[in-house]
Amino acid sequence: MHQETAVLRHEFDPIDRELIESFKAGSSEAMERLVERYENRIFTFGLKMCGHRQDAEDIAQETFLSAFRHLDRFRQETPLKNWLFKIAARACFRKRRKKKGEPDREISIESLRHEDGNGGDYFIPDPDESPHDAVLRLELKTIIDNSIRSLPPKYRMVFNLRDMEGFSTEEAAQIMGISIQLVKTRLHRARLFLRDKITAAYREGGLQ
Repeated sequence: MHQETAVLRHEFDPIDRELIESFKAGSSEAMERLVERYENRIFTFGLKMCGHRQDAEDIAQETFLSAFRHLDRFRQETPLKNWLFKIAARACFRKRRKKKGEPDREISIESLRHEDGNGGDYFIPDPDESPHDAVLRLELKTIIDNSIRSLPPKYRMVFNLRDMEGFSTEEAAQIMGISIQLVKTRLHRARLFLRDKITAAYREGGLQ
């Protein structure tokens, strides 16, 4: 009963359901339509995680190849989108392990607390307050993107799933295969890390 209740909390896309059934019935068109529906989101997610277009393309390709190998056995206990992102998340971690170029370090809360003489508050500029809105937005976006890429992978994953892709805490936990509390902890640390990075860039003259 508990499992049934958990399943009912998910909202299933009727188009996905129809396409899955068509795919299981042997429709090649259903396969193409499923790729069309999700390839941009999966590619963008891979790009945010890896920072390289070729890696993102590899992750998207691996995600759909794996999905179509197992879609016949997909019982729709979770939304298709969540299932695809879970496959993509695993592909991202495999890609990282192959490269072994990013340290999967812990982020210390203490390292993110810098007193500035004003009560330790962080200041992030609001571009709408400047007469150079377009330039400031572009510069701020660049700083934010670079800051996100500098996050350790497991924190970057949580941040992208929760704050960029809009998954709930529970969904992010299921996609990553970790506890809800660990998602909350990593997301909190990721947000502090990003706030610190953006504030530091502003103070160093990154935004004029």
